[in-house]
Amino acid sequence: MANSEYKAESIQVLEGLEPVRLRPGMYIGSTSERGLHHLVYEVVDNSIDEALAGRCDEIKVTLNKDGSVTVVDDGSGIPTEIHPKTGKSTVETVLTILHAGGKFNNDAYKVSGGLHGVGVSVVNALSEWLIATVKRHGHIHEQHFARGKAISELEIVGDTDEKGTTIQFLPDKDIFDTVEFDFDTLEDRMREMAFLNKGVKLILRDERGDKEREKVFKYDGGIIEMVKYLNKSKTPLVEDIIYMDEERDGQEVEIALQYTDGYSENIISFANNIHTPEGGTQLSGFRTALTRIINDYGRKNKILKDNEPNLSGDDAREGLTGVISVKLPQPQFEGQTKAKLGNSETSGIVNAVVGERLTQFFEENPRIAKLILDKAVKSQRAREAARKAREVSRNRSILESTALPGKLAECQSNDNSITEIFIVEGDSAGGSAKQGRDKHYQAILPLRGKIMNVEKARLDKILGYQEIKSMITAFGTGIGEDFDIEKLRYGKIIIMTDADVDGAHIRTLLLTFFFRYMKELITGGHVYIAQPPLYKVTKGRSEKYCYSDKELDEYLNEIGRDGITLQRYKGLGEMNFDQLWDTTMDPEKRVLLRANIEDMAYSDEVFSMLMGDKVQPRREFIEENARYVSNLDV
Repeated sequence: MANSEYKAESIQVLEGLEPVRLRPGMYIGSTSERGLHHLVYEVVDNSIDEALAGRCDEIKVTLNKDGSVTVVDDGSGIPTEIHPKTGKSTVETVLTILHAGGKFNNDAYKVSGGLHGVGVSVVNALSEWLIATVKRHGHIHEQHFARGKAISELEIVGDTDEKGTTIQFLPDKDIFDTVEFDFDTLEDRMREMAFLNKGVKLILRDERGDKEREKVFKYDGGIIEMVKYLNKSKTPLVEDIIYMDEERDGQEVEIALQYTDGYSENIISFANNIHTPEGGTQLSGFRTALTRIINDYGRKNKILKDNEPNLSGDDAREGLTGVISVKLPQPQFEGQTKAKLGNSETSGIVNAVVGERLTQFFEENPRIAKLILDKAVKSQRAREAARKAREVSRNRSILESTALPGKLAECQSNDNSITEIFIVEGDSAGGSAKQGRDKHYQAILPLRGKIMNVEKARLDKILGYQEIKSMITAFGTGIGEDFDIEKLRYGKIIIMTDADVDGAHIRTLLLTFFFRYMKELITGGHVYIAQPPLYKVTKGRSEKYCYSDKELDEYLNEIGRDGITLQRYKGLGEMNFDQLWDTTMDPEKRVLLRANIEDMAYSDEVFSMLMGDKVQPRREFIEENARYVSNLDV
């Protein structure tokens, strides 16, 4: 046995920014592409804080040819004087010491997103190099850093009448899985920040590649324009956007709402410009007030009869697109990634503001109020019909007695840590999958044709559709209000469709259903997309399956193009059961893509665009993204 005595010298003391480099995930969430982009957000958040304080009008982000990023603002500039506590310049202090920043001083920043004081120092720690340039007091100051440590003193390098801060950094390739920034990801964030800070101009420029691109975002209407943007692929129930903006007890509450004729809600919440995907107290306060006011108005105006039950929150929010933005001096977020707001007092403030302002709006706009109430009542009736349909779908005998050809082939195990269900299109592929599978842990559910487009239907109609009912029953989770992830019978739900246009369509229809009605399956990492091979290459006695055109091209370059037999698979039914197992179902060899939701608001927009009624937004999306298409089935 090795001598591993626990002594004083066993305790490792990390100095400066060393802990950030040792455990970067603690500070930026992950070292994936998401964490990489978080570096830019941290720097931009500082500039936004300057804008919130009224000292900054323009922020420019540039993706440089060398892989670095430059963020420039016209704020007041980081102070350059010697810091009394550290004995170093304030620029160096802010960039090299955790929990050092102006956000702790309520006089300097009334509200701020970057309250932990870790932002820009973490960016410095995780960069190969960083250059800070400050325009302040008539001079241009500059200091260089490498992996979090100062490698030069703060020097005056010129004179200027301008003010502001420039941060240029190159992410450390030893830390991150990738160091290549995605323009579209940054574009979404910049647009969001411009919506949340009306009047502030944000410029995103990409100087990489042959053709430079630039996007400018400035919205004088703020979150009102954000709601319009989110609803561009939807049909509004009424054109009016309900807007409220009020400061109460030191907290600013800003809310914009618009109802559409759709059936799903899309409510996005922010606290101090930080997106809180898990909501928090501002969201719960809003939901409580909305449900209460809609019920009160319905009772008062006899739209809801005395013998009818109250409308639920889901009824009140059906078809609602909303943006909730609160700004408060001392936000309490759950974790450094700030996914959820925890300030208990915020719930009461939002509740009170929404209660008063929405009541006033309904009284002043009875026609709009009546339309909203009518929609909510229809939702209630549909919900009751859906409840009855769910009760039927819970009965497993339905699945057993269904007339589906090639119905569910169950697996032997009940352990959902290993079980998986393949959703396949048609009997042919279903037959091959049943023969090729491992019966111990793999179940097969063939679907007959394409499932209905759930984007255009309420839950009660959806539950009348046999193929969907079969899936719900097989998964075991229930649906809607009764959804319970704990009852999931299979750890992996794998969509296995043909590699053609029809297969892609079925896959999109299934993902739309999961996103709208079983979102936790996706957010919990249970939904996967199988990647069947596109080609089988035979040369002599050797065989190889290729999963993309690029892989095929590389392989042919390697083995030569003479004397080969090339087979293109368009459907899973073309494969023998052993081939299907080897290429697509065997955990040792297969390629699976996990479905995930990086940005809930953007995902909602895309599903509405692709699966909704409006043709023009869909056409524009296709035209804009056509260049990314691969493996086109023509």
